[in-house]
Amino acid sequence: MRNKPARAIVSTQQHGANGMWDFLTKHWRDGVEILILAALAYHGYLFFRATRGARILTGLLVLLLSLALISLLLELSVISSLLQRFSVFLAIALVIIFQPELRRVLAELGSSRIFSFNRPDPEALDMLMEAMQQLSSRRCGALFALKRGIDLKPYAESGVELDAVISNELVTTIFQPKTSLHDGGAIIDQGRISAAGCVFPVSQREIQDRAIGLRHRAGMGISEETDAIALVVSEETGALSLCFQGKLEHDLEPAKLRQRINEILIEGSDAALEPESEGGHELGASA
Repeated sequence: MRNKPARAIVSTQQHGANGMWDFLTKHWRDGVEILILAALAYHGYLFFRATRGARILTGLLVLLLSLALISLLLELSVISSLLQRFSVFLAIALVIIFQPELRRVLAELGSSRIFSFNRPDPEALDMLMEAMQQLSSRRCGALFALKRGIDLKPYAESGVELDAVISNELVTTIFQPKTSLHDGGAIIDQGRISAAGCVFPVSQREIQDRAIGLRHRAGMGISEETDAIALVVSEETGALSLCFQGKLEHDLEPAKLRQRINEILIEGSDAALEPESEGGHELGASA
């Protein structure tokens, strides 16, 4: 008689374990789908929260949710029907609004280190850093785009093809104020200057710092459209800056700038997620 309660408890535990196992075997796909959707939603939020269209998206969501809630509570069938039909047009509108961001996402997926074979020459980078410091001391503005995985040929075609070895004399000559190529950007491909005087897309991000000029915005723009690293020398202050994934790290010391370049080349996109560090400050991270 005393063993009956114990047996009942064991039987209940076994039944509960079997029920749990049956539940997991039947619904484990649902759990996987929830995890995937949660991860996509979280990373999508992190990616789009710093964009110009984030405010538009927030306003649309607030408006639609408010109308949906009101129509549900008051049983407004006409508004509910309009919202259902409007969802198709909303999807198209979101694609148009977030066109730059979607292009950047697709560009980053196609330019991961698995598919990228472009590796810059360390000696060429040292020469480039030396030339940038000389330009900085002379207050000569300059803009460079270091090619990584995505081809920059469309932008190179807007300038003058050079295919020249990087040298201090060549770089400082290109960006002398009175030369015909100094207003554009130079593209660095595998340790060589492939083109100069190139036209880069200008970023439309909202930046509070009015000291950031067109050259910095062009550096941000090329880093938004491609996976390139943009390097900028300010004409007004001589400050050295780096642009990656549409974000501008302004006024960096030469040693810190070279360190950030190495981090991005080695770690790829993960290096852009590092917190702000000493020796510069990040702009363009919020809209």
